[in-house]
Amino acid sequence: MSDRISALLDAARARITRHEPAGAAEAMRAGAVLIDLRPTEYRWRFGEVPGAIAVSRHVLEWRLDVTSEHRLRELAFGDRDREIILMCNEGYTSSLAAHQVMDQLGLTTVSDVIGGYTAWHASGLPTVSRLSR
Repeated sequence: MSDRISALLDAARARITRHEPAGAAEAMRAGAVLIDLRPTEYRWRFGEVPGAIAVSRHVLEWRLDVTSEHRLRELAFGDRDREIILMCNEGYTSSLAAHQVMDQLGLTTVSDVIGGYTAWHASGLPTVSRLSR
């Protein structure tokens, strides 16, 4: 990884809360929304976290803007306090996205999963396979 992107990633991670997979699972049980940013093909191939909401990275801001008619239905109008946890495949995209939506949308409770789906799966937390449904 280049020094430039490493610095950008370090700066983003310094401003966000990062959860180990078990901590993210606990936060979900407490009411946090877990958003899976991985492409559809990854979810089909490797599985999904039960209860996670799939949102493509290119529409994330529209889905997280709690004042938008296009927001996730799980986010009440004006609800800026519900924790939103982003998860990508390995925890890089989610860190950058969490930082970006915090800045752009004024959300203060956006976090990510350290190691992403790969770490979640490796830790033995629940996953489901689309192929077995």
